[in-house]
Amino acid sequence: MEFAYTPRLAELKERARALAENIMAYELECEHNNGLSAESHAKIKAAVLESGLQAINTPVEFGGAGLSVLEQVVVQDELGKLTNALWDTVWRPANPLAHATPEQRERYLIPGARGDCRDAVAISEANAGSDFSSATTSATRDGNGGYIINGEKWFVTVGDVADFFIVLAYVQPENAPTIFLIDADTPGVTMTHVPRFTHTFVYEHPEFTFTDVKVGPEAVLGGIGEGLDLTRDWFTEERLMIGARTIGAAERALTLAVDWARTRVQGGQPLINRQLIQGMIADSVCDIATNRALTHQVAWEFDQADPNDPDMRKTLHAKASTVKLASSEASNRVADRAVQIFGGRGYIRDYPVERLWRELRVDRIWEGTDEIQRLVIANETKKRGLHKLLSFPYATDGA
Repeated sequence: MEFAYTPRLAELKERARALAENIMAYELECEHNNGLSAESHAKIKAAVLESGLQAINTPVEFGGAGLSVLEQVVVQDELGKLTNALWDTVWRPANPLAHATPEQRERYLIPGARGDCRDAVAISEANAGSDFSSATTSATRDGNGGYIINGEKWFVTVGDVADFFIVLAYVQPENAPTIFLIDADTPGVTMTHVPRFTHTFVYEHPEFTFTDVKVGPEAVLGGIGEGLDLTRDWFTEERLMIGARTIGAAERALTLAVDWARTRVQGGQPLINRQLIQGMIADSVCDIATNRALTHQVAWEFDQADPNDPDMRKTLHAKASTVKLASSEASNRVADRAVQIFGGRGYIRDYPVERLWRELRVDRIWEGTDEIQRLVIANETKKRGLHKLLSFPYATDGA
């Protein structure tokens, strides 16, 4: 077993670190203005392209960086140190687009990989959150090979700037869950509400209605009835990346807190000499170190797995839930401790620890709440036992 960054991983980590430091310069602009100017977006886009870290999950032949899952995790770990979700300015097309037809690739995936357009995933609804199988958005055949989409979608992240949507709808009358690619300017697509959330993210999470939206058969992504499988695959990838980003965020929060504790003198001594502060630092080191190791391990397992093995696919789905659950809760603990170490300054929005603390809270909710992750893990244990969840995979080449 090898627990060291290869030269390739070390180079990617350094490249991602440099890009994140570049983008950090825009954090306060985003916080104070509830977003970035067009000029700032253009500068960030140029920096992303120069770094070569655009569309890290997309093959090189389609304009992406073509990274493995482990390589993606290493990059996301560094980008997670950015506040205001500025990590999302380093675009990454949603993974269901891997199932695009050649025509869909030309229209959506390749421009998206270049950063010339953005997608937004429209899955959740008012009564369908973590249980996305209860969505009611419908797709009715129009008699000409196309479909008429009707429904409402909530929490459509990046929806305010998206050029097209990846929409889960149920084809009638068989009620077949299906993914559709729908251009944002299609008649009947309406942004109805932009909620104000606790965090100040670079993009919004609007609500949309789809009213008699007409699309052709070419809008179907992956095939009729494949919508839930594609959505689960998307959630699996996102949960793993959330794990990586939250641990990066926790590391930044702890680093800032330790630096502050070294210089802040109270009662004649630096805070870092106080045992109660030392305890918070030690607990945070444990939270970060253990969860980073788990996240990297599971990412490595994704790269080794046989994609045609359904049992392995389900095991990895549960392992991604384990990563998301453990990392999101650990990072929230670390950020809370960092705020406490900073005292009153930790509650000021101009301080990164405050923004990290505020922003990390949603990671215990989106892409499946922590409670849903527990159900996924427990169900996997019930169906296939503990062994695969608690062990490393065995090598098959005799090494």
